[in-house]
Amino acid sequence: MTTEIAAPAVLRDLVFAEPVGFRPLTLDLHPAPSPGAPLVVFIHGGGWRVGSRRTLTPTMPGDAPFARIAAAGLAVASIDYRLSGEACFPAQVDDAAAALDWLRTHGADHGVDASRIVLWGESAGATLAALVALGPAEARAGVRGVVDWYGPSDLEALASSQGGLDDPGLREAGWLGHAVGADLERAHAASPTFHATPAAPPFHIAHGTSDSAVPATQSVALAQALLAAGADAELTLVPGAGHLWQGDVDRDAILDAAIAFARRVTA
Repeated sequence: MTTEIAAPAVLRDLVFAEPVGFRPLTLDLHPAPSPGAPLVVFIHGGGWRVGSRRTLTPTMPGDAPFARIAAAGLAVASIDYRLSGEACFPAQVDDAAAALDWLRTHGADHGVDASRIVLWGESAGATLAALVALGPAEARAGVRGVVDWYGPSDLEALASSQGGLDDPGLREAGWLGHAVGADLERAHAASPTFHATPAAPPFHIAHGTSDSAVPATQSVALAQALLAAGADAELTLVPGAGHLWQGDVDRDAILDAAIAFARRVTA
């Protein structure tokens, strides 16, 4: 008789940072079945203004997607960050970097190997994941790869496509604290496309061709910038998929491709 090993319990609400004047920031840790597993750090989307670390993406609700990643041998730390109603850019990038720092310090206590990290973000969270991975070496220490699901990569181009460079109501403007066109240098600082470097870790970028919230051209531009810089980037455009993988698409295949990438780069 084969004894089935129960999945380790999820560790909820671990405090990783307490920014002065703000709420404590917490993460949920989904352990892998075996200790010493590499680590996926997941950053949720929501236009930087809403969202929950408890959801991989609204079309893949609940704990099941995280459990599937963990069952593949990858622990998952799903993190909070300050939303744009609480603080503007670059606070969210700083929060993600603080989560990595905490995990590098305390990960071994929870059975994870934080020297092998994959940053995995969706939508606005993908922007944050990319910015950390393309940022200072000390902040991205241990980052072996990035999974970028339909993330904005060039805020100026995105706002222009919406006719909203001067619109303070855009989600991008809310994140920056001003209309995108009011300070293009700052908008570029918040745009991963402008930070491509040969030192970038490998990127797995996936985007739906029918995404009306964040056009697939955003992911095409990021992939092209990374490849032009000499970095490793793979781009998958999913025919007919909308934002959040809405539509008649094979979400299992999309998730499996990201898991396979994460396993490869952390092997």
